[in-house]
Amino acid sequence: MNQIIDIISKPWPWYVAGIMITVVMLTLLYFGNSFGISSNLRTVCSIIGGKDTCNYFDFDWKGQIWNLVFMVGAIIGGGIAYTWLTPDTSILLSEQTIAELSEFGIKDPGKTFVPMEIFSWDTLFTLKGVIFLLMGGFLVGFGTHYAGGCTSGHAISGLSNLQLPSLIAVAGFFIGGLIMTNLILPYIFGL
Repeated sequence: MNQIIDIISKPWPWYVAGIMITVVMLTLLYFGNSFGISSNLRTVCSIIGGKDTCNYFDFDWKGQIWNLVFMVGAIIGGGIAYTWLTPDTSILLSEQTIAELSEFGIKDPGKTFVPMEIFSWDTLFTLKGVIFLLMGGFLVGFGTHYAGGCTSGHAISGLSNLQLPSLIAVAGFFIGGLIMTNLILPYIFGL
């Protein structure tokens, strides 16, 4: 029993996760469904009455219950993995990344998944916090709707279905990430 716990408590190789994602995608395709977490927001808004105020939320949400269950399972699975199967929350970063993040004022880069200098309640009401969390959240929400799906929906489901709009969206995600990391992020940290 201890061997099993030891095996599942360590990070799995990328190729195991890739095979598992493939199995999930093939199962979804077999049943005629496509994966996407952001579509759950539309479903939830429709369930709580959003269809009364906006035509976008006026659709048959009962056909999307499977996606809500999938999302809840992903949240529970992530919580279990983080709480009981993650012995160390630090991440491995290159020396160059550590040096660059330290220049931006990030203490102990890589010690936690996200830097507390950005993602904390204390930071929320500062100019940086407003830019990172509120404006960033708005842009993610706007971009998800404008692109017709989120990163997981396009990159996993859309690309596996060979959809050209998903390929364009994924290329846009990477270009946007490079621009943010190399041009905008240094400016925001300089505020």
